[in-house]
Amino acid sequence: MDSFMDSIERTVRANWQHRVIFTEAVFDPANLILRDTLTAKQRSKTLVVVDQGLVNACPGAAEGISRYFAVHDPPLRLVCPPLIREGGEAAKSSWEYVTEIHRAMDHYHLDRHSYVVAVGGGALLDQVGLAAATAHRGVRHVRIPSTTLSQCDSGVGVKNGINAFGKKNFIGTFAPPFAVINDFRLLSTLPAREKRAGYAEAVKVACIRDAEFFKALECDALLLQRFDSEAMRRLIRRCAELHVDHIVGGGDPFESGSARPLDFGHWSAHKLEHLSDFRISHGLAVAIGIALDVVYSKRMGYVDIGNAERVLRLLEELGFDLFTPELLVNGPTHRLAVLAGLEEFREHLGGELTLTLLRAIGEAFEVHEINLGVLIESIHELQARRAARRLNALLAAV
Repeated sequence: MDSFMDSIERTVRANWQHRVIFTEAVFDPANLILRDTLTAKQRSKTLVVVDQGLVNACPGAAEGISRYFAVHDPPLRLVCPPLIREGGEAAKSSWEYVTEIHRAMDHYHLDRHSYVVAVGGGALLDQVGLAAATAHRGVRHVRIPSTTLSQCDSGVGVKNGINAFGKKNFIGTFAPPFAVINDFRLLSTLPAREKRAGYAEAVKVACIRDAEFFKALECDALLLQRFDSEAMRRLIRRCAELHVDHIVGGGDPFESGSARPLDFGHWSAHKLEHLSDFRISHGLAVAIGIALDVVYSKRMGYVDIGNAERVLRLLEELGFDLFTPELLVNGPTHRLAVLAGLEEFREHLGGELTLTLLRAIGEAFEVHEINLGVLIESIHELQARRAARRLNALLAAV
């Protein structure tokens, strides 16, 4: 043995349960799901943070939450009226929002056996989750997602984060929530754009994981376009299940490797959000990102024209515009600014560039190099496709 080396090595294993519960009217006093979730271990203090957007759409929401806790006290113990905080991507760009939640946790003396409940969209869940994960090195966090996107994807994951230095989720943690409660009734408060946003994540996971789910989305496309409640529930339930299955069974729940298949279409999506100052929502950006990677896969000969067209057509039928001028904005070096997203994506994952592309619907694979000439051609194809669709719509209206 080398006389200059001595070491102790052990394998550390951590077991955790990931629970996603589906219900309606979670804050109806007759619904005991939240009460039973928060008292599964013991009676503990609870701090609730609510998305300002939800309160604006549903006046009285905060009072309803307080009433729920009052009816069930004991065993529940709400430390103060719900805190109402700004949601949306703009609120994810400052550490101060996280500090405000830390300050409340300290003021009310929450400990590692207390609960922090976040009710809102993905951006608010990210802020509150980051605060919960970093106070006392981890306070029990319960998520109640209020948007289609967060119920499908971000709300059922194990990541928390905020944006910094112009990069998406630069600061963050991996911390499985104590529980996730998806309340379908909360979706009724959303405008059409927000109801639609989660559809992109469903198309994404169907493309890379489940051809039968993709077929089901095609069958339900007209119902989803009209925001039929039963069709939306089917979409959310299956999409959440596929995300959780990947997290638990994919072999890399905390993304220690360089591959992130669930980020199919996201390398450009994240960049487009920043280039538009978040005018482009995450859901729309993901739809455009999927379309770009599908067209690139087709042009490279990875996926056939028929399967590529099915993906593009489904996204359009669900109401997404697959081109935005930000795709053709030049950066400071007169290179398309969106292309910087490739290096930022590689840096965020670590190691070599790893992108998920399609061979067929339900069959994904990884590449480590991108043909920039073909990628730029793919952007122009999406631009031409959008122009043709608009012309056809004008002619049909004449």
